[in-house]
Amino acid sequence: MKSKTCVLTIAGSDPGAGAGIQSDLKTFKNHGVYGLSVVTALTAQNTKGVTSSYAIRSEVITAQLNSVFEDFRILAVKTGMLANEKVVEAVAHLLKKRKNLKLVVDPVIRSKNNFRMLSTQGIRAMKKSLLRMAYLVTPNIPEAETLTGMKIESLDDLETAAVMLHELGAKNVLIKGGHLESHMGLPKGMDIMFDGRFFHMFSSNYVNTKNTHGIGCTLSAAIVSNLAMGKTLIRSIETSKQYVVRSLKRSVKIGKGFSPVEQ
Repeated sequence: MKSKTCVLTIAGSDPGAGAGIQSDLKTFKNHGVYGLSVVTALTAQNTKGVTSSYAIRSEVITAQLNSVFEDFRILAVKTGMLANEKVVEAVAHLLKKRKNLKLVVDPVIRSKNNFRMLSTQGIRAMKKSLLRMAYLVTPNIPEAETLTGMKIESLDDLETAAVMLHELGAKNVLIKGGHLESHMGLPKGMDIMFDGRFFHMFSSNYVNTKNTHGIGCTLSAAIVSNLAMGKTLIRSIETSKQYVVRSLKRSVKIGKGFSPVEQ
């Protein structure tokens, strides 16, 4: 009997299904892999923004992780919203015991409407433990600024931030360019990756749309799906960016704010 490739998302729940575990599971399904989920937080949010959140107790998260790992052969994992220090430490403690996992860390820190998704202590814990285990970390520019403590205003700054994140322990660093300013001289949608030796640029056909809710979740979920299917990191990023562009082009208006990418 043919087996199914299993991937896991460890993230918060979005009742509007535009981001978080709901978005991840849709992306996994569209990539032909079997999606598993461990819920780290409950949020109150819609296309207009996040208004409230409740972090799941660390022992409950540990129990969820144990339940999926004891039953499924999981090849790759992504993390999204982790809420606080205790959640980060619980996730890092369990994943550290699992060998040969491809871990993609999407460091969700603030929502589009500036709601805090990861506490200050949680950021410290992420830098201390989880990033050291990451095969790939995928911050946008504001997240990279928070994690490095530097302002990113040029290509040189982007490269410096990528190196700094690599020095924190992440094997590969992908800084997403959706927040690029015109004075940087790079086209919007250009991402930069550092693998410890070389820089790689990933361009895409920038789609001018407000249907961007969950775009970071969708990209990281697509990357982890491709990695689980055996693609190289470079190819996984390239095909995932292409997938996101197709998703943006086919997205339609849902809700009153920023409509979801993944529909």
